[in-house]
Amino acid sequence: MRLLHTSDWHLGRAFHRVNMLGAQAEFIGHLVTTVRERGVDAVVVSGDVYDRAVPPIAAVELYDDVLHRLAGLGVPTVMISGNHDSARRLGVGAGLIGRAGIHLRTEPSACGTPVVLSDPHGDVAFYGLPYLEPALVKDEFGVEKAGHEAVLAAAMHRVRADLATRARGPRKTRSVVLAHAFVTGGEASDSERDITVGGVAAVPAGVFDGVDYVALGHLHGCQTITEGVRYSGSPLPYSFSETDHRKSMWLVDLGADGFVAAERVECPVPRALARIRGTLEGLLADPELARHEEAWVEATLTDPVRPADPMARLIERFPHTLSLVFDPERAPDDPDVSYARRLAGRTDQQIAADFVAHVRGAGPDEREQGVLRDAFDAVRADEAVREVAR
Repeated sequence: MRLLHTSDWHLGRAFHRVNMLGAQAEFIGHLVTTVRERGVDAVVVSGDVYDRAVPPIAAVELYDDVLHRLAGLGVPTVMISGNHDSARRLGVGAGLIGRAGIHLRTEPSACGTPVVLSDPHGDVAFYGLPYLEPALVKDEFGVEKAGHEAVLAAAMHRVRADLATRARGPRKTRSVVLAHAFVTGGEASDSERDITVGGVAAVPAGVFDGVDYVALGHLHGCQTITEGVRYSGSPLPYSFSETDHRKSMWLVDLGADGFVAAERVECPVPRALARIRGTLEGLLADPELARHEEAWVEATLTDPVRPADPMARLIERFPHTLSLVFDPERAPDDPDVSYARRLAGRTDQQIAADFVAHVRGAGPDEREQGVLRDAFDAVRADEAVREVAR
């Protein structure tokens, strides 16, 4: 069976001030063409179909279009909700849509109920694990402490229990799991929403042991955790931290005994990304930067004094400059180093701990760290509840 693994469409999202709906529509066309021309038997979409819980109408129309086109090809599609989606909204009409071969898996309680498809080698069971917000699903899975590893392990226990009931006769039931999570070994970018709980975001790949292929979503870079555990990444760039990404999907072949091979299928990207750094005059004069003149550009200026009209002058040479960052080259202990630069790469909890140390003269002890961690987790859970209720 040949699968096309994709995720993180983020329909409705912009790239800085650029409306990406046209590029998203081009990707959808590319996906449908790939399904038709490469003999795809099933499409798996591993979450973050939309960019927010209440997407704009144009994004919903594009979603509707791709469902009709895939159903028209007669190719089954299995789709889960991600942390950007409203699971309840995405799952509306799932039973009816399922009759057209579009299988939406947005309910945590259904993790152990697969979509079963068949090929000449037998059955393939597709288990959809939507994004599992630990604070909201811990009771469903009977875990004492809310955490990503605990709830995913409990969901996978249901998957394995169901799969065990299918191990009858000479033919093995092959298995595919769709999940939306941060798996240890994955490389993050700036455009993913933080899902840290209890100071921990990542779960070990071993949580998914026992299935043939794991189609991951959430991280925006296409990457291989193990041969059978992969991220497709987002089909389009959504931050300049993705400058070095090759946007693609995975074309996965499952043989009679399970996973066989995966091939990257490149996605059309409307424009290259470039990060350039230096003084304004240096950037305007450097001949080596000519290759970036048609790219979307993030320019970091290192001038010790902010130059006049920097954006207007940059646009004369780099007309698609979207982001301008000022980072004067100073010693780290210089009092004029920007607040943003001092905070770069630090988590909310680390910033709060630094504030406590600044005010009190000593950082939080272990008990106080736990209080801060619980407070940040409570805020995240409350935000998730309010998004679901909108």
